[in-house]
Amino acid sequence: MSVEEHRQIAKQKMKGKCGVYRICDGGDNKICQGHSYGSPIGFGGVGSGAAFKNNVSALTDINLKMRVIGEDYTPDTSYDFFGHKITMPIMGASITGVNSFGGDSVITEPAFCKATVLGAKQAGTIGWRGDTFTYDWDFMPCYDAICKAAEGWGVKISKPRDQDTLKKVFKMYEEGVALAVGIDVDGCGSTIMAAHNKPVFRKSIDDIKELVKSTKLPFIVKGIMSAEDAKAAVEAGVSAIVVSNHGGRVLDHTVGTADALFDVVDAVKGKTTIIADGGVRTGYDVLKMLAIGADSVLFGRDIVRAAVGGGAEGVKAFFELQQKTLVKAMKMTGAAKLEEISRDIIYC
Repeated sequence: MSVEEHRQIAKQKMKGKCGVYRICDGGDNKICQGHSYGSPIGFGGVGSGAAFKNNVSALTDINLKMRVIGEDYTPDTSYDFFGHKITMPIMGASITGVNSFGGDSVITEPAFCKATVLGAKQAGTIGWRGDTFTYDWDFMPCYDAICKAAEGWGVKISKPRDQDTLKKVFKMYEEGVALAVGIDVDGCGSTIMAAHNKPVFRKSIDDIKELVKSTKLPFIVKGIMSAEDAKAAVEAGVSAIVVSNHGGRVLDHTVGTADALFDVVDAVKGKTTIIADGGVRTGYDVLKMLAIGADSVLFGRDIVRAAVGGGAEGVKAFFELQQKTLVKAMKMTGAAKLEEISRDIIYC
């Protein structure tokens, strides 16, 4: 089945939560943004939805420079993720919690986790898994997906819970031979964790240093939206940062992640691995993020729709389409390999 066929299935299953629109921009006329004030966010953005919309518009405002005269070549999209070679600089973001997009009637949490991780693996890339209020020591579908079903082929990102809990979680994934672990520091503003009395905390540089030292795995901090936080993460010794505003779901009126990425890259490029997400919908958007200076890119909401519509097969097909699109975009802008992508190929 094609990506479009999987999307049509998802559209039927996710009625009332996500319209699976051709253009997913968080517009005020979209189903995900149609919740009354004070209701749960669902699949949209927090508050007015401005941060969600800004993610998309920031990338839309960037245009590509076409350069097509020169020797012919087939672009190489292979990427090294902490010693693990994958087929593309594109991975699946750590979106977790099926309650946001329909619950068990749409897809169960264990099935969703396995679809995202295994589908990514089948496409030659990596699925990341997150954390939500339903997770505890007796219910760990992310662990089962990464460390059992995928034999460690995945990344675990946890909410910024208390230090002792996080260190125990990271130890489990280390023993389960996961590829990396980390926290989404912007999770300190999680409305769903707060609503279910699951404490989350702001993390200091010393807190992050302690977590980095607690595991042998590469450590990632997700939720960086400023040069100041990027520098603090580097000071804490992290292996990578993710420029992200949680899909526009934790703080209204942030700039789009592509806009924030410029400052972050200028501040810490070469000092840590820089990954980006937010508003990324196609391989063309991937190329724009890479041109700004990201080393790799994460897809979020589209991976959900792919998993709902086609399980692991749907996720695999989606990743393969984005790789194909990235290959074309690189060929049309004069980049034969990832290292040749620069700001010279964008107008903004």
